[in-house]
Amino acid sequence: MTLPGWTREPLVHFLVGGALLFVLFAWTGGNAVDPSSRLIAVDRAQQAQLALQFERTMSRPPTDAEIDAAIAQFVRDEVLYREALRLGLDRGDAVVRRRLVAKMDMTASAAAETAVPEEPTLRAYFKENRARYSGATSVSFDQLYFKSEAAARRALATGVVAGDPISLPARMEAAAPGEIEARFGETFTRALAGIAANGEWAGPIRSGFGWHIARVSAREGVEPDFETLAPRIANDWRSAQIAERKRRAYQVLREGYRVEIDR
Repeated sequence: MTLPGWTREPLVHFLVGGALLFVLFAWTGGNAVDPSSRLIAVDRAQQAQLALQFERTMSRPPTDAEIDAAIAQFVRDEVLYREALRLGLDRGDAVVRRRLVAKMDMTASAAAETAVPEEPTLRAYFKENRARYSGATSVSFDQLYFKSEAAARRALATGVVAGDPISLPARMEAAAPGEIEARFGETFTRALAGIAANGEWAGPIRSGFGWHIARVSAREGVEPDFETLAPRIANDWRSAQIAERKRRAYQVLREGYRVEIDR
């Protein structure tokens, strides 16, 4: 059966995930608790949940004594949790705030964490991010340093390629990626991998020192192979999906707020 296109929208997954989370909390007696209630009900479903948690931790079912201890611990936690809510200890607590934010992010990205992308999807991602999987073992390049991005862009536009003084090497011959990263940093190394080895100045690219323009004269190595890299590509694709779903879910929620910041 082919599902409608809207069922693949991240926002739909976010809303459905939120609804499921709400139902789960209601079932487990988690965040649905009424702090004003003096009744703590440990029904069969709750006991089964406690037994399951024990089994996941200990890799065996609990004994009668152990499930009694788990219930006693649950009741103790519930009493203290409700009293903490009554005292308002959840408000203004940075740890509680961070955990709630993390739960919202997890709700938005839950579907992506277990997604199994089809091969055409992975091949398209691989093609779009080919530079990341470059099998190059060495790069020969020149670089010029600039204190500002504007100065670097001006040099590229005018062809007057004279940078500012810095102790970094102006040229590296057959340098390994690790060697480049040790001198220029990860951001620079990743950006350099995307520059064609045609001897033309390109950029600006950023490092921890400032801005650079670079020209790659040679790159040696093997072409990245999709079949070999497929597991890594799938993980990278999944991470990208999680980040994108978090971003889009936040954007939808953010549009419902007006933010005023005094400067």
